[in-house]
Amino acid sequence: MQADFAILACKGVGLSAIIWDDSGAIARRPILHRPLGPSKQQAMLDNYFREYGLIAIFIVVAIGVPISMLMMSSMAGRIGLRPNNPTEIKSDTYECGVEPIGGRWELFNFRYYMFAILFVIFDVEVVFLYPWAAKFQQLELFALIEMAVFVGILLVGLAYAWRKNDLEWG
Repeated sequence: MQADFAILACKGVGLSAIIWDDSGAIARRPILHRPLGPSKQQAMLDNYFREYGLIAIFIVVAIGVPISMLMMSSMAGRIGLRPNNPTEIKSDTYECGVEPIGGRWELFNFRYYMFAILFVIFDVEVVFLYPWAAKFQQLELFALIEMAVFVGILLVGLAYAWRKNDLEWG
């Protein structure tokens, strides 16, 4: 006679096994249910706060380091360690070593921005496609459909940019 079983979690009871055999007899037996003692609960609570304590320390360091650097720089400027001699050339707009033409709020061609955004979008697409392609043989049909939807959305965006002539430089 072969017995099959299933493990259930019952509210307030713990883990129980329901065992049945070929004749249809069903038995329910508890599986090692021991409530946690105070020391075990305290250890779990300590571990919980230790994990969040590390995150709190990281947040304090992430906020404290930049603020302390800014304060040290400000104090160094007040006592004369940091030079402060602004000139017209230092206050001028810097554009990659090229002499700026026009004022500071000069309009620029929107196509520079559009090409940069399209580059970033398709660069990120490659970042998502490469691991997918590397594990293609192990993936199932759902992953293929998911990637087809992803590439389809990007192709719709590319077709939209092409139709609006945003890819034309001239």
